Amino acid sequence: MSSRSFDVESSARLELEWWIVHRERIGRAGERLERALAEAAAEFYGVPVDRMRDYARERTIAMDIRDTKAASGGVTEEDWQAIGRRLLSSWSALAAEVRPGEASGG
Repeated sequence: MSSRSFDVESSARLELEWWIVHRERIGRAGERLERALAEAAAEFYGVPVDRMRDYARERTIAMDIRDTKAASGGVTEEDWQAIGRRLLSSWSALAAEVRPGEASGG
């Protein structure tokens, strides 16, 4: 349970945006996806979007690995391990920014 309220409509809209960007960006740079992920997390957690940059970058890299490997013949166990490491890094970065007293940005 969260003690912080958030804008449900805005959060849902931003969540949908990153889903759309992810599905439409195949073969293109991931900057839009990074930004969309950062904006969605920032809205939900009530932090400045710049503080979500590391979280979004690592998550985008994980998605890129999966999408690229799947499109070129399949995702291997080694790929899944690399994806897992990126996701661990991503969520660790997010946790550091949303836990009281641990945020690097303020």
